[in-house]
Amino acid sequence: MNNNTIVLTGGGTAGHVSLNQAIIPELMKKGYNVHYIGSHDGIEKTLIQDNFPKIPYHAISNGKLRRYFSVKNFSDPFKVMYGTLQALNVLRKTKPSLVFSKGGFVSVPVVLAAKLANIPVVIHESDLTPGLANKIASSFAGHIFTVFEETIKYLPSEKASAIGAIIRPDLFQGDDKIAEQLTGFDASKETIIIMGGSQGAAKINEAILENIDELTRKYQIIHLCGKGNLNPTFVKKPNYIAFEYVTNELPHLLKMSNYVISRAGSNSIFEFLELKKPMLLIPLSLQASRGDQVLNANYFEQKGYATVLTEENLTSITFMESVTALVNNKEEILEQQYNATPSKTPDQFTEVLLTYKK
Repeated sequence: MNNNTIVLTGGGTAGHVSLNQAIIPELMKKGYNVHYIGSHDGIEKTLIQDNFPKIPYHAISNGKLRRYFSVKNFSDPFKVMYGTLQALNVLRKTKPSLVFSKGGFVSVPVVLAAKLANIPVVIHESDLTPGLANKIASSFAGHIFTVFEETIKYLPSEKASAIGAIIRPDLFQGDDKIAEQLTGFDASKETIIIMGGSQGAAKINEAILENIDELTRKYQIIHLCGKGNLNPTFVKKPNYIAFEYVTNELPHLLKMSNYVISRAGSNSIFEFLELKKPMLLIPLSLQASRGDQVLNANYFEQKGYATVLTEENLTSITFMESVTALVNNKEEILEQQYNATPSKTPDQFTEVLLTYKK
């Protein structure tokens, strides 16, 4: 084993990459050689190669794991097997002392390969219930970290522990002046940032555009609409600005924002909680997902950290009613947010993670 080499994996969505992005600088500061194993065309490839061009990125084959019937269920296991052989080849060449997995379908072949190569595996699960990939991979892991205490009951409890949310420190470095330059807005006015995840959200975008006049009369609107979803009609509308997506700009835009309207991916909502942003959560519906965002959103609503509008109930009218309720309940939400357990920083998590290496 090479004690100075760590392999990271995870992908499919930005949520399966963000923690890896946060700990890479910490690992590099400590002198570790970091390698990343991901898919050929997933978002992880872009995020890792754009932000860490010096880190070797190894693309492997991966098949989607489904809970429903599909003809591809017969071919995808072969893709997973091929990906496992490819990952095994990478691990034999790099000889890491640890593999850390953030989940997503691409992580399964990597975890299997690490088990075959007798390399310690640590997994992190952000959602209240584990995804199918992490459920499968947990059998081969030495330890599984969770954000929610409740998640442990869905995992082998003897090797699972709740570590809480891990938040990137750069999120706290937002600057109102930079936000004003990016948006042309006035930071002293009430601002709402609306985002639908890395892919955008058609129904949320539609509700915004249907209410654009009322929204911009009352608030400045920062709209992260998703790639290919810019609406040219509203480009020059006062008090409204849209971005397909943002990266380094996000801390500044969040700093300016008084409220957040968002999907309910675990990483994002814990970031908003740590930043003390009252939030309206519109989770991905049960029809469009396994329901993890619904559970995350309900948990935050029960804790008083957020208000929730289900996608099934999302209309032009209910959207504005929910925005009004969010604004009216601002003080109560903030009070609960300030009572929440503080998150951990990437350097704190990295210290714990490294205790599992060989």
